[in-house]
Amino acid sequence: MSNGDTAERSLEHWSEAGRTGMEAFYALATEDYRQLALAADWPGLLGARAHDGWALLDVACGSGKFPTALRRHTDLSAVPEIAYDLLDPSDFSVAEAKAALSEPFSPRHELVMTLQDLPDDYAGYDVVWATHALYALPPAELDSAAERFVAALAPGGLGLVAQATATSHYLAFYDAFRAGVREATPYTTAEQVRDALIRAGADVRDQRVTYTTGTSDRVVAEGFLQRCAFDDSVSLEEMEAAPVLGDYLASCRDASGSYTFSHEAALLWL
Repeated sequence: MSNGDTAERSLEHWSEAGRTGMEAFYALATEDYRQLALAADWPGLLGARAHDGWALLDVACGSGKFPTALRRHTDLSAVPEIAYDLLDPSDFSVAEAKAALSEPFSPRHELVMTLQDLPDDYAGYDVVWATHALYALPPAELDSAAERFVAALAPGGLGLVAQATATSHYLAFYDAFRAGVREATPYTTAEQVRDALIRAGADVRDQRVTYTTGTSDRVVAEGFLQRCAFDDSVSLEEMEAAPVLGDYLASCRDASGSYTFSHEAALLWL
């Protein structure tokens, strides 16, 4: 694969053809969403905003792993029904996320588009979130996306962007992949998103969560790392032998060959 446009490769992998890679990625990455579910009092936050006709916008909804984690790891039984709008440039992702929803989340609008293309009349949301969703956002479009995110929130609404920081595995890995395997558009960091939200006029509180994921299974490690790069053409052995990337992966591997990946996620609260 020679395509260096990260956004295009990401979209290609969010498809039925990319399901195997997606499932391999979530063998480890489901922990990202468990950590987010445990990082705040979600029943209290959502319940405090309940009113007739309230609504939530899930930006770059992926396959619905965050609402699934909320239902699995928190008690939302007292939260009234939420009209749940699904936004993603992949129609495959919108369908996957919709199928994953259950009470109190009630699917409403299916918005197959990017955040920056969201029409102005989609606004007044009580909750807007983007959870590990904005990595492939083109750098030149970050400010317009941040402006649209802020504009979609109702006054007094709750906004959240959860994104890995510059030193976290996803960013460190992809920088090493770009340096040692194939040049590509860089991922967007939590710090860049935070600064763009502030430029858009948001009052942002930055909360950090650190954790690790890992495996001794090389098949699992390969599938996870290929999805981290949106590139399943490079084997784990090739990654380990590559300049720059090989050194990074060696730093994640112990004497037995097991991998441990270190994560830091910023929860950017609006």
